[in-house]
Formats: sequence, structure tokens, C-alpha cells
Amino acid sequence: MKHKLRSNCPINFSLEMLGDGWSLLILRDIIYFGKKTYNEFLASDEAIARNILANRLVQLQEKGLLVKRPHPKDKRKEIYELTEDGLDLVPILLEMAEWGAKRVAGKDLPLEWLQAVRKRRNALIPRIQKIVRQGGSIFGEPATNSHSNLFSEIKKNRK
Repeated sequence: MKHKLRSNCPINFSLEMLGDGWSLLILRDIIYFGKKTYNEFLASDEAIARNILANRLVQLQEKGLLVKRPHPKDKRKEIYELTEDGLDLVPILLEMAEWGAKRVAGKDLPLEWLQAVRKRRNALIPRIQKIVRQGGSIFGEPATNSHSNLFSEIKKNRK
């Protein structure tokens, strides 16, 4: 990061790196749902505006959290993937999801997933990072036939 920080506070640095809630939702979409393309991010429930999405994707790249690559099957598209610095945000997103889940009543929450995170957080973090690094996600469709999403794996192992 080349710009001047407002202060040397670690929380300020983190906020300046992430930018805003839209940036966190893009990271969530990659980690939790396996989204990789502009149109996939655009289709998220939160209905981000096109100009904001484009801006946040550029910002996340400039800050070293995302990298943009040509789509392997459709050269007209590009895919966005987390860098190692972006993958380091997995524990933060897990904490935010748990914090939010405690405060959202009556919603369709993946309680089985939340319980698994509470019990095995330290073991799950490197697994999530590995799966996302390989193109998978927590809840999304498998990126390839060689691995499934983590949630399906956890449910299968509990039976």
C-alpha cells in the first residue's frame, strides 16, 4: 500500500485496507460461495451497483487482496481470486459471520456450519484457506470434480 495512512492504529490500517462493507461482501462471496466473476458478484442478494462493484474490485487488487486473471474457459471474462493476504482474512470473516448470526433472529442460518466453526475454528481456518486457494468455497458449488465445498464435507462426516 503506497498511500499515506491516517494513523498508525492497526484497526485504522485494517479499515483502510478493506475499504467498506461492499469489499467485505466481495470477499465473502469468494470464500463462502465460490464466486469469481464480475457478473457473479453483481448477482449477489445485496444488489451492489455496477460502478461500486467495479471500483471495489480495482481497490481490492491495488491493496493486494485480490488478483485478476483471464477466465480459463471464456477469454472474454476475467476471474478474481484471493491472494495470500486476502486468504488471511478468513478468520475475520468467520468471526463476523458468527457475531452477526447471534444477532439475526428468525433467519435461515446454517446452524450446523456455525456449530462446526465454534467447535473447530482453528482446524477449519487452514482447510478453508486451502479449499479457496484451490478454487473451492465453503457453501458454493465445487470448482472442479476433485474437491467439494467444505460444508458438504462437514455434513457428510457427521453422519
